[in-house]
Amino acid sequence: MNRRQVRWLFLVVAVLFLAGGITDPAGSRVHADDTAGPEAYKDLADHNPIMTQRFGADPYAMVYDGRVYVYMTHDVIQRNHEGEIVENTYGEINSINCLSSDDMVNWTDHGWIQAGWEIAEDGWTGITDWARNSWAPTVTYKKIDGKDRFFLYFANSGNGIGVLTADHPVGPYTDPLGEALVTRATPNCADVVWLFDPAVLVDDDGKAYLYFGGGVPEGKEEMPNTGRVVQLGDDMISLAGTPQVVEAPWFFEAAFVNKIGDTYYYSYCTNWAERPAGKDAPEKAVIAYMTSDNPLGPWEYQGVIFRNPGVYFGSYGNNHHSFVEFNGKWYFFYHTRLLENIMGISAGYRSTHVEEMTITADGVIQPVKGSFAGVKQVKPFNPYRENEAETMAWNAGITTEPTKERSAIFGEVNMVVTGMTTGSFIGLAGVDFGETGPKSFTAKVASVSAGNTITIRIGDPEGEAIGKVEVPQTGSMEEFVEVTVAVEKVQGRHDLFFVFTGEAFAFDAWSFAQ
Repeated sequence: MNRRQVRWLFLVVAVLFLAGGITDPAGSRVHADDTAGPEAYKDLADHNPIMTQRFGADPYAMVYDGRVYVYMTHDVIQRNHEGEIVENTYGEINSINCLSSDDMVNWTDHGWIQAGWEIAEDGWTGITDWARNSWAPTVTYKKIDGKDRFFLYFANSGNGIGVLTADHPVGPYTDPLGEALVTRATPNCADVVWLFDPAVLVDDDGKAYLYFGGGVPEGKEEMPNTGRVVQLGDDMISLAGTPQVVEAPWFFEAAFVNKIGDTYYYSYCTNWAERPAGKDAPEKAVIAYMTSDNPLGPWEYQGVIFRNPGVYFGSYGNNHHSFVEFNGKWYFFYHTRLLENIMGISAGYRSTHVEEMTITADGVIQPVKGSFAGVKQVKPFNPYRENEAETMAWNAGITTEPTKERSAIFGEVNMVVTGMTTGSFIGLAGVDFGETGPKSFTAKVASVSAGNTITIRIGDPEGEAIGKVEVPQTGSMEEFVEVTVAVEKVQGRHDLFFVFTGEAFAFDAWSFAQ
């Protein structure tokens, strides 16, 4: 066993037998004696999961304008009347997480897109008034009337596919139809067990295709025929034909489609049915793939890309994925139950990981293995631009919340880091201070109380302190001010940490200056 496997086993054993520490789903593991600060959910040597401040499943990755955007089902903690965490039924999921990165290890938290409705004090809230749930998102873009438009497709439980639109990858999104795009009334869809898990491919000629469906009719385990494909209209919010069957052996759910060269790749999760003895068939709940020279098929089965996450992390469950090319490398996104296990939960709450993926010159996808380490940083992080505080590689004891304060980078949709207690931190990997180094640091903060601080440290959360921000009392969590302090000279590339003391304040953005 390697050290990370040993660590994982230790954590699981500790949870099962020692009940070591109270869990806090907001983003920290609280020590049992309450004398030490919050503890991070992953080692500083690791980059998986890519987010630990919330759960996020069914990852769909999109590359746009030099960044990778990842959209995820927002697994929300469900509790019983006694406040105890219970099994994830997916029935309370009505929003979609969004993260982005330009270096693959420092991820900006864009919060959640509330596609479905929920009851609020003044009635209901949500982008749609017809969808109760929002599962398994897929996002793509297309130039319409000379401008890039973004389209977010999601599943309303297992009974239909909706679509939202926006002018920016992070939103704000709106509902252009006021109803589902695909329903049981859609031709050739009435008998699909699950009308969910959309995937969209925009081809080189501008034509777009929607893939969806899942489930296994009784007696049809080997060839369920519950996957569907249909061409979308030029407007991306209508259907340009009748959905057709996708014949995928041992199909279950989670279809994803990509085009590499002139070849179309249709990948999916296999089902849980028992395989007949001696049958040449993929394992249960793995990601398999097929290829074709046509986006509508027919498809030829090729093999398995990724085994069930339980093989690598010990807890089996559903398997959902996507893969994209970024900066000349291929990256495979998937979800696991690792985070919930570390938190002392075993209830089906999932988090997103990423690994490098290799495709050979003849188009064969090499098997991907799950890991704690994740992927390498593709470029250094620039501290001399305005950076969102909610950009991080590691964190402990924080939450992120929406703010009315506009982002200088991403516009109207913005988040802040909050929920800190003494010892909480956020950390960034591979920050390049250059040969000269900075002279000052500016933080954009708000606070309703006095005595809060941000200590700037190098290397790790207990590393060398190069500066300290005294957070002023501004009167509210939405009244932000900029505070500039001198910093000690630091050169070269380092991991950077912001360590917090106090409570009831918000951290919006920061930058160093030379």
